[in-house]
Amino acid sequence: MKFRFKASCAFWKSFTKLPERQQVSAKAAYKVFEANPFDPRLRAHKINSLSAYYGKTVYAAEIEGDLHTAFYVEGEMIFTADIGSHAIYRV
Repeated sequence: MKFRFKASCAFWKSFTKLPERQQVSAKAAYKVFEANPFDPRLRAHKINSLSAYYGKTVYAAEIEGDLHTAFYVEGEMIFTADIGSHAIYRV
């Protein structure tokens, strides 16, 4: 399936605050993410607390160490909600 992608304002705000090294890692991971958001290299997994809070299945993909991005799927659209440490999982 070919997905379309949209990032939230919160994602871009968080992204610009990342150190340059993490921004580079995120850009490299995005190339994998764009081809397949559930690629095993990204170790995508469901975030139960966010899924319950928003009433939709929310996933996280691992970029590096403690850097993750939270996203959800609606049809053919992938919405990236935020990027950062595990703190992005808190509601």
